[in-house]
Amino acid sequence: MAKTLTIQDFFRMFPDDDTCLAHLFHIRFGTDYQCPKCGEIGKWKRLRKMPAYTCNCGHHVHPMAGTPFLRTRTPLQKWFYAMFMFTTTRNGVAAKELQRQLGVTYKTAWRMAREIRVYMAMVDGDEMLGGPGRGIVEVDKSFVGGHDKRGEDDKAIVLGMAERGGDVITRVIPDKTDRSITPHVAANIMRDTRVATDSARAFSNLTGLGYRHATVNHMAKEWVRGKVHTNTIEAFWLMVKRTIEGTHVWVSPKHLPKYLGEIEFRWNLRKRPDLMFPVLLASFRGP
Repeated sequence: MAKTLTIQDFFRMFPDDDTCLAHLFHIRFGTDYQCPKCGEIGKWKRLRKMPAYTCNCGHHVHPMAGTPFLRTRTPLQKWFYAMFMFTTTRNGVAAKELQRQLGVTYKTAWRMAREIRVYMAMVDGDEMLGGPGRGIVEVDKSFVGGHDKRGEDDKAIVLGMAERGGDVITRVIPDKTDRSITPHVAANIMRDTRVATDSARAFSNLTGLGYRHATVNHMAKEWVRGKVHTNTIEAFWLMVKRTIEGTHVWVSPKHLPKYLGEIEFRWNLRKRPDLMFPVLLASFRGP
């Protein structure tokens, strides 16, 4: 496994805003970007008075256009460092921690965290799980986020689908019935895939949908039967709960999908943590 970046590595790579802007320009436009006005290739110079580059003909290119960095007073290096924090922690980053580390207001830290989570989810994407020659896909549901209010639990119901040795996909669902579960299974898992679940009634129609479905009976304390188990998705739920309960204390159902997108990104790149930061930076690839 390749070495994950350290804080010292980060500041060697990005010592100031100019270096961050140059990196963003390279990611978005490359080294041989052709000027759309005069047609010259690679003749770009950094402007002094604004975060932009200019061609010899006077045409300007703004690397931050179309990104969350454009209309913010927060230095670009702080944005990069926030992304570095998100991709080098095991259990997420609270807005309060960003506030302390970056020296920004809580409102700014919260907005930065929200934007970074959106991009993490976008980068991660949702490729179809399972299929010929692929691993067993485990499907399970869990209660996540929220908190008890006057004895009423407002936790959200989350459906998780995890391919062994592969990726995980989550969806917040309104209830535990097959009507809420089946469409997401059909949309995200290829037919003829081996699917493992517990014996809940909501999963009883998966065979009829074209899946090779097998179950374990948790009510009877049956956790593993040969290759049939839900240990992978259970491990993911532990990661979700460590992140939300340990770092954020609680998360409202409204914002839960963003947090789940962040955790999916981290889980799906768990075998290559060294790629998390560069992959996230590359998400700002431009036109």
